[in-house]
Amino acid sequence: MKIAWVTDSTAFVPDKRDHDIFVVPMSIIFGDIEYKDGIDLSPEELFAKLRDEHVEVKTSQPSIGTFKELFEQLAVDYDYIFSIHVSSHFSGTYSSAHQAADLLKETVPNIICIDSKILSNPLTELIQYGQRLLSEGEGPLQIKESIEARIPTCETYVMVGSLEQLHKSGRMGGLSFFLGSVLKIKPMLSIENGKLDVKDKVRSIKKGLSSMSHRLDCALIDSDIRKVSVLHGLNREEAMEWVNELQAKYPEIEFGAYPLGAVIGVHAGENTIGISWFAEND
Repeated sequence: MKIAWVTDSTAFVPDKRDHDIFVVPMSIIFGDIEYKDGIDLSPEELFAKLRDEHVEVKTSQPSIGTFKELFEQLAVDYDYIFSIHVSSHFSGTYSSAHQAADLLKETVPNIICIDSKILSNPLTELIQYGQRLLSEGEGPLQIKESIEARIPTCETYVMVGSLEQLHKSGRMGGLSFFLGSVLKIKPMLSIENGKLDVKDKVRSIKKGLSSMSHRLDCALIDSDIRKVSVLHGLNREEAMEWVNELQAKYPEIEFGAYPLGAVIGVHAGENTIGISWFAEND
């Protein structure tokens, strides 16, 4: 049984040698110029452009045709295709993949599309979880059910680096933006059922990190958590300091720092920092 794993460039895929994972790039549009995320534009280049070029910046999901072409190519060598993507509330990428699979249902029936309801490294972890189940002998339908059961166990909390960019992207309402920009209150956001929700409001990064750490403390009361991801923009040094603090406090948990990527950076800003984990079911 060979399974191809298709995802998008909001996922963090560190091992480019994994030939069973295929990343479809999203687009970043600066004025009239379009870049492919992770191919034509790195996060460092993105944030430099955001600072220097005062033009409208947008992001765009891959087309239905892009997915259709990739699925047809993969069907030659793979028995099943799992297409797992960023939350459908953040992007139309899952919709594009699902529509492409629907167009191919007669000729390529073994395509399974999943809305992860998350993003970044947690999305990658879902794929790695599916790969582990495959190596343990699970069949495609069991893998699908297990991945979908794992999704609701994910908790993610984020402090965005730029409220202005989040507001411009339509992911934050006017009131929350006003509170943040005028009163200097930083909202701590959570991702719940694929949507952003304001969970706390603090006046400093330090208090925000403390608030997110407290969420982890609360989760550990009732849940077995084996790995925690610290998500960041360009502020890797700050993220690593927090990782070291958390690792010292919880030596039994695996901690790591993972970049958010350019597309997410368009909406969240370069100094974004967050935390995410899955509660284990077994």
